[in-house]
Amino acid sequence: MFASLLIRPLLVPVLLASLPAFAGPPFMVEHNDPIEIDTTLNLNQVIQLTLEKYPGSGWLAALEEEARTIAERSRSLFAGAPSAYFHFQEATSGTLHYGDARVSVPFWKPGQSETEAAIADKAAQDADNQGIAVKLRVTGLVRASLWDLALQRVRYEQAQSELDIYQQLHDKIEKRVELGDLPRSDLLLSQTELLQKQALLTQAEAELMHARKRYSSVTQINKVPADYRENLAAVAEISHHHPALAAINSQIARKQAEIAAVKAIGAGQPDVGIGINTDESFDPRSNKTESFNISFNLPFGGSTHLAPKLAAINVELNQLMAQRDQLLRDLEQAYHEAAHNLEVNEVELKIANQLKTVSEQFMNMTELSFSAGEINLIDLLKIQARNQQAILNAKERAVILERDKATFNQAAGVMP
Repeated sequence: MFASLLIRPLLVPVLLASLPAFAGPPFMVEHNDPIEIDTTLNLNQVIQLTLEKYPGSGWLAALEEEARTIAERSRSLFAGAPSAYFHFQEATSGTLHYGDARVSVPFWKPGQSETEAAIADKAAQDADNQGIAVKLRVTGLVRASLWDLALQRVRYEQAQSELDIYQQLHDKIEKRVELGDLPRSDLLLSQTELLQKQALLTQAEAELMHARKRYSSVTQINKVPADYRENLAAVAEISHHHPALAAINSQIARKQAEIAAVKAIGAGQPDVGIGINTDESFDPRSNKTESFNISFNLPFGGSTHLAPKLAAINVELNQLMAQRDQLLRDLEQAYHEAAHNLEVNEVELKIANQLKTVSEQFMNMTELSFSAGEINLIDLLKIQARNQQAILNAKERAVILERDKATFNQAAGVMP
């Protein structure tokens, strides 16, 4: 790992002669980052603020409007819009006028308005369930962006801490080189390590800035809650109340209601017509009469013409049922993976904490040995690297465990 840091003895005088005075890491990357921590903000508020600006809000409003209009139609007295008919006829001699006027009104078949009301109920329920499913989807985006931000912040803070440690080590080595206790090659080696740590810090800072930008892009806000840890939900398996399953089940129920409504219409709507006929003539021998008539129209048969519409709805219904079966499998798989990862990371966190404790104790002994001249700088750097990695692993595992709790809740369909 540190073979690249070894310097051939013949090259040391040449490199040291050309080495400029080292005054510590001078490089900085400037960022314009308006995101700040808000101690008054909690996870639920972030989700609600994100949901208000989520692109799917217009679609949810349209679903609610559709359900309302279907309900209004089911409460209508007539099954459709009434129509008016007027016919006027005049003889070429101008002595005979004939007029015919009629109003036709379609009526509901027995039970048909109830099937329309059932569609309205299913549509309203579907709108509610889709809203809950969208909220769960938004919650998942917020959870992922927050814990990604937390993980990148830990890595950045660790990189900053390592840079500080190596800066202190470099300062000690520089003084010992000046006193003649260490060769100048050790100074070059410490400078190389210090520059590498600054490069790692720059990379960690860039990843942190990317994570902060992803968070602001998802939430459309520039504030982060100080604490967004979650309690683990007591869910043993995927329930049919899972928002994603409830959403697709409501779509299936609506399609079933639409099939019942189409069957209730049958061949068409019956209608009643009321008409008036007039017959006027200037011929004294003709009868000047007006007549009143009522007509009733009842379509029959038509199953052949109705079948394609039923078949089309049935295709959509079966597609939704297939999607539901696949969704259930995906949810069960995600739940299993989330539960398993949680169990594994609980154990790994315990191991990482123990390894961190042992590594820190060993590091203290190594520093004493280096100060006493018992080991060289390369050995010290190797042990220092392992110690810093152990510290980073313990910090990351603590964050990952909290992230896994949020991931488990998301897989189980539980919102904070």
